[in-house]
Amino acid sequence: MKKVLISALTALSMIGLAACGGGGDAGTGELAEDQLKVGVTAGPHEQIMEKVIELAAEEGLEIDMTVFTEYVMPNVALDEGELDLNSFQHKPYLDNFKEERNLDLVDVATTVNFPMGIYSTELADVAELQEGDKVGLPNDPTNGARALILFEIAGLITLDPDAGVTATVNDITDNPHNLDFIELEASQIPRQLDELAAAAINTNFAIEHGFVPTEDSIYIEPSDSPWVNVLAVRTENENDAVIQKFIEIYQSEEVKQFIEEEFAGSVVASW
Repeated sequence: MKKVLISALTALSMIGLAACGGGGDAGTGELAEDQLKVGVTAGPHEQIMEKVIELAAEEGLEIDMTVFTEYVMPNVALDEGELDLNSFQHKPYLDNFKEERNLDLVDVATTVNFPMGIYSTELADVAELQEGDKVGLPNDPTNGARALILFEIAGLITLDPDAGVTATVNDITDNPHNLDFIELEASQIPRQLDELAAAAINTNFAIEHGFVPTEDSIYIEPSDSPWVNVLAVRTENENDAVIQKFIEIYQSEEVKQFIEEEFAGSVVASW
């Protein structure tokens, strides 16, 4: 299926035009049982959803998919009723986002894990980083913290042990190589990698840029990383029958097999 990359503004415009034809009207309660409007980010989430759409059609469930190229609008669109469900984020990101914006969203199931990797166009190993090198990381709180924790696991820095998943660059207590950490918008990091010695890149953006995480990263999270992705809905719809049906289809053996064959360990099913 041809991928459609939709900018945030275009996505909102298209969704608005289609609002009368989706899986239920915003704020009116239970969703229809045979259709859903689902938002995903471009790349693996999109590819996996295409497989889910194929299987859902066999079960009489019609899924209208909207593809986003960044992390903000899928939750905003969900909260505003322009989507019924989204699949693109891990739980720490969802929890932080809905708290900051006071959104009534909830995660209803886990999906996949995307091990974050460190990439470089010049280095073959993190041990090759030199004094004062520029290292990129995502500028949003949860993925930034995830990157810092990855840098610590890789032996590059030490973090304040109390920081946990809220770590920022200010929580670095030891930086033996005096690395210069540059915070950038997550989707833009692959395009700016040539200007950095190395950078932590989310797997979906790495794959979209043409990287194979298990082959091209110079350091990668273990496969049992706790940063598992989730399906999110409005709280009022978390127990709707159509949501439960969608979860069953998503967490099927057919989808798991597709993930294993398509991504060869770069994306890991949670079930």
